[in-house]
Amino acid sequence: MRIQVDFSALKRSRWYEVLVRFVLGGLITAATGLIAKKYGPAVGGLFLAFPAIFPASVTLIEKHERERKQKAGMRGAISARKAASVDAAGAAMGSIGLLAFALLIAQLITAYKSWVVMLAATLSWMAVSAILWHVRTHEWRSRGISHARSAARRPPSS
Repeated sequence: MRIQVDFSALKRSRWYEVLVRFVLGGLITAATGLIAKKYGPAVGGLFLAFPAIFPASVTLIEKHERERKQKAGMRGAISARKAASVDAAGAAMGSIGLLAFALLIAQLITAYKSWVVMLAATLSWMAVSAILWHVRTHEWRSRGISHARSAARRPPSS
């Protein structure tokens, strides 16, 4: 699987789905700001790591996959959950990259120019996330498991 950007997905999104993402993201950001104001930036920073878009995105992925399968005359609940779980796995890998980003910022921001630290931290986030994605897909390939069918090929539990 190649990482790529698919702008055609924007055409398939409905206006209210974009609105839901925007509103949820805004509410989560506002709540984080209120927490930081009341309890300080250290506590507020903990909540900045919350993926503001993820809850809305994962539910929309599940809905779109289910609808796509139903249009094809199939039951799509399990497939839709699998699609959402793949997205969640990607978010987890990105979160580990975000940890690397935050650690670099915390350690280097007082010693170097902020733009240099931000650039280094951003590059480290991208590198850590990409390496984790590569390791995961390489592990799946070595086991003979395709990305989309990984959960379906697991042996049944006793």
